[in-house]
Amino acid sequence: MSEAPAQPIPARLHEPSAPPEHPRDPWFWCITIPLVFGALAAIRLTIPSAPYFDEVHYLPAAREIIAIWGDGSRYINREHPLLGKEILALGIAMFGDNPLGWRIMPLLAGIITIFAGMRAIWHASHERFATAAFGILLVTGFHVFVHARIAMLDIFMAAFIALAAWQFATAIREPERGRKRLALTGIAIGCAMASKWNAVPLAMLPGVAFFAARLSAGRRRLITSRRGIPVPGVSLAEAFLWLGLIPVMVYALTFAPGYWLGDEFHPSPLSEGGLFALHQEILQLQRQVIAPHSYQSSWPQWVMNIRGIWYLYEFTDGAQRGVLLIGNPLTMLLGLPALLWCTITGFWRSDWAKVAVVAGYVMSLGLWLIAPKPVQFYYHYFIPSCFLLAAFALTLSDIHRSEQYRWISYVALAGSGAVFAVFFTILSAGALEGPMSFAKWTWLAGWR
Repeated sequence: MSEAPAQPIPARLHEPSAPPEHPRDPWFWCITIPLVFGALAAIRLTIPSAPYFDEVHYLPAAREIIAIWGDGSRYINREHPLLGKEILALGIAMFGDNPLGWRIMPLLAGIITIFAGMRAIWHASHERFATAAFGILLVTGFHVFVHARIAMLDIFMAAFIALAAWQFATAIREPERGRKRLALTGIAIGCAMASKWNAVPLAMLPGVAFFAARLSAGRRRLITSRRGIPVPGVSLAEAFLWLGLIPVMVYALTFAPGYWLGDEFHPSPLSEGGLFALHQEILQLQRQVIAPHSYQSSWPQWVMNIRGIWYLYEFTDGAQRGVLLIGNPLTMLLGLPALLWCTITGFWRSDWAKVAVVAGYVMSLGLWLIAPKPVQFYYHYFIPSCFLLAAFALTLSDIHRSEQYRWISYVALAGSGAVFAVFFTILSAGALEGPMSFAKWTWLAGWR
């Protein structure tokens, strides 16, 4: 009986399978772009030489923290948590009670915001172009730049939110180090809430995301199983420790100096009533009805970028100077269709990086739709604007992959930089020609 001829083996079985794609980590851009930002933001950092805008509230509170070790102090500016003011106090203690001491820590926080935000996008998407684009958009987006040059609390909150996003994305991307990264996420979340309460809605997102992912994995032992996404090796119970309990503990610890604030005539509210009583007072202060303000605005105006705030406009330090807070007129508007694109393609393609930035935008903006704060201002759009720019960066990365339309991605980034250059003078307190110079930049009535 003749032997049947051997069947030929398909050629593709002889060919080695293609190695999985591992894009190079864009470390160079993640370091270079924040350093360039720091150099730009340092220009005229000490001008104006006197406190301006809300520095007049936070600097006295920081001085009182320093005075704990002196002859007595008061617990002032009680409507906000302590951490941001403690960081400002550290800058004053290191560099003196002068413009450099007031603003050096916000500048460092701005650099950290850019760096950590870029690392978060990289680990969430593994897209080099999106990472570099996000850094450029943040640098030229106005919000981070203005708040990195003023002694307010918002930039510290933004820096800790960016750090939390970076660590959480890394925990998912590199589960072998997931436990450590989740712990760092929890610490950063606690610090973000302790800087400003605006961070509270976002503080819940990592825990909710972890629970939803583990639930979708269909584990029979939902609470104790260490298998499955998003971080294999970490159970849901353990994740609750890192993302639930640790943030609360860190948040509470940041109030420790508050127990020593005060003297026999002005005792600390913490030493009298404890954290619970203090937080009742904070909530009451946040809800108080204050007089209408000429710069107050509402969330639809923030989204359309039609109502800004002049943080400074006066003759100071030898010249007429101004600092205007608006969003970059180009990217704030182009970011809106980018959000829609990320919403559709994120859910359609299960692109969780896009879903995450959309969720961050909705949660951070949604707070102000229900917040019992009667008078609101455009700086409340700071955090939503960062998520908007992240959506824009991911959208530009999609465009960049198309050879035919790749030029659009470069034009958009160049346009953002060009608009930033046009407004640089009134973002950095540059000298103006005279009292009516503001008209050169107030393209809309709501920017006046």
